[in-house]
Parts: sequence; C-alpha cells; structure tokens
Amino acid sequence: MDHSHSDAFATQEGRWAQLAEERLSLFRHDEEIARGLAFGLPGSPTLVDRTIPTFSRGELPHFAGERGTFLNCPYLEDVNAVADAEVAVFGAPLDSGATYRPGARFGPQGIRRSTNLFGTYCYELGVDLREQLNMVDIGDVFTIPGNLEKSFDQISQAISHVYARGVFPVVLGGDHSIGYPTIRGIAPHVDGDIGIIHFDRHVDTQETDLDERMHTTPWFHATNLANAPATNLVQVGIGGWQSPRAGVKVGRERGTTVITVGDVERVGIEKVAEVALETAWKGAKAVYLSFDIDVIDAGFVPGTGWPEPGGLLPREALNLVRRVAAPGLAGIEVVECAPPYDWAEQTALLSSRVVLDALAVLVREGLLGRRAAATDRHAWGPRVSP
Repeated sequence: MDHSHSDAFATQEGRWAQLAEERLSLFRHDEEIARGLAFGLPGSPTLVDRTIPTFSRGELPHFAGERGTFLNCPYLEDVNAVADAEVAVFGAPLDSGATYRPGARFGPQGIRRSTNLFGTYCYELGVDLREQLNMVDIGDVFTIPGNLEKSFDQISQAISHVYARGVFPVVLGGDHSIGYPTIRGIAPHVDGDIGIIHFDRHVDTQETDLDERMHTTPWFHATNLANAPATNLVQVGIGGWQSPRAGVKVGRERGTTVITVGDVERVGIEKVAEVALETAWKGAKAVYLSFDIDVIDAGFVPGTGWPEPGGLLPREALNLVRRVAAPGLAGIEVVECAPPYDWAEQTALLSSRVVLDALAVLVREGLLGRRAAATDRHAWGPRVSP
C-alpha cells in the first residue's frame, strides 16, 4: 500500500481506511469458504446463502467451530516445518513464577479463546491478516509445573527453534518470569545487541524473589546476557505500590530507562514512543516487545496475577504498541493474563489486541507479510508466485 507511517494517525484516517480496504485481497476468504463447503458439507437447501456449510470450518460463526488456535489461524502440528511460516504463535503456560495469584498458566488458552470474537481485518490499519500474513499456531511449550529452571530451558529451546529459522515469534504467557528465557533463546541468533521495550506496572529487575527467579526478576537476568544490555531496556507504565526497592536499585545502577504513567500523561503518547524507540534501538540490531497486561489499569484487566490501579488506559496502551512496533520487532510476548480472575474475558481480549495490533502494524509497514507458504498445506497470507 502507498502510505507513510504517519498516514494511519492522520486526521483523515477514516477515509484512508475506506480506500485501503478496497485494495485488500479476498483470495484467502474465498478459499476458506471453498474449504468449508468441501470439508463441512454444503448447507441445508433452505439456506439462501450458499457459502454457509453444514459444519463450521472457518471464521464464522464466531460463537461456534472453535479450532483452538489464535484467531483461528492454521495449526501446524509438525514444528520441524515451521520455517514455511512467517509468524509462529505459541503458548508458554507457566505460572510457577507467580508470587501472588497463580492462574497465568491458563493464559494461552484464554487468549486464544478470546480471539474467536475478532475477524482477521482491522479497519483503521487497513490490514487483513488472513489475506496478508502467513501465520500459524504451533501449540504450547511443554512446561514443568513446580520447576522454573527446567521450564525456562524448554521455553528458551522453543523460541530459539522458531527464531533461528527466520520466523517471527509470538509468545502467549504465562507469568512474566518467561521474559528471561525468551530473550535467552533469541540472543544467540542476533548479531549485535537486543533492545527490550517492556510495558508493565512493575520493574521486574530484582535478582531473586522468595529465593527464586520469579516473575519479578526477568530483566535482571536477561540484561546479564552479553548482548542484551540494561541501557537498551526501556520500561513503560511503571508505578504504584508493588515495585520492590531491590529492583529499583538494580535499574538505577544499571542505567535502565523508566517511564511512568505520569510521564505518559505529561508528555503524551507520541513523545513516550519516541523516547522508548530511541532508547531500545540505540546501537541495537533488534528490539523485542514484552507486554505485561497489568500495565493497563486494573479496572480494565481484572484477570491478572498482580493487578495495579492507576495504569494506562486501553487506548493509550494500544496506541503505544502500534507506535513502537512500526520500526520493526524481533518478537512479541504478552504475559500475566490469568483467566480464573478474568471477568467477561476483558483481560484476554486486551491481551490478544496487543498481539493483533502489533502484527497489523508490522504488516502495514511492509515488515511482515512478504513470505508465502511454499508447502501444500492450509495456509494464510500471500500466494506463492506462479
């Protein structure tokens, strides 16, 4: 599409989006209808709409036909074949690092289920992921309840497998202890430094908590890696009454950048995004986005391990995600969604929106959406060139 990064935030966004939709393909949409009729049987003779099958085999209806994948994208059972995809979504169902409320091990399941509500097309971004992005869901990492270190090893191995094959990883947490093994899994494959943009109400930079590497400690250990310097860690949304002083001391001594919710109010979203990008990308070859859902005000996200009032508004959070994603990302994780406490799926819905909005911006900016599936399988995204 012919546009610049600023177009999507211009005053004429509505008109731009109307025109952008016209240029989107319907190939994968039509293919899905054909698959549904072939595999789900044609609908009963009383139906006027002959695109409706007897058994649901696609996006519609949103209340039925759940396949259990993120956004009902294709499931790739054989992870050895992941290189045929451009984006791989997988879960890290771990909450052994939670120090207050457990339940985030059910986060991947809850986030996937929440995406049944959504279609694949985003109006204001002018993107249709089904048509433009070769995305697959590869299931969940086999974590070991009660053993953080073995689970960390599993998560590092999983994301390393995906990233080393040139596939963009999307990780559905899980508590925030997974931030350390995800960075550890990517680091060996980056020829240079990694920047980290971390959305959270809590600093998560202390060395240990309750004598272990818990969900309050990932960035102490991640920034001990040789190519993940603390000076490239920027933390957005920090504040409230649960940022242990031991972690604050580490951030001060290591030179991390902390941006509070008050800072967002004072200088605005555009300036905060500018500072975050400048800090994370300074001398770095790649930037990773780690989004703790509790950065959003607890009134909007009750289903989390440590809710904190006074956080970002959903609109602020999603606009910031869109802006920091625009120059490119090495991967995304969204963590601390705990469905057992999640009234009306609010937390899961916002968790999935973080991922969807980031992916849509990466597609809109031409950073994703370029790799077609080469093998004969159920696929999304661009077609193989003839």
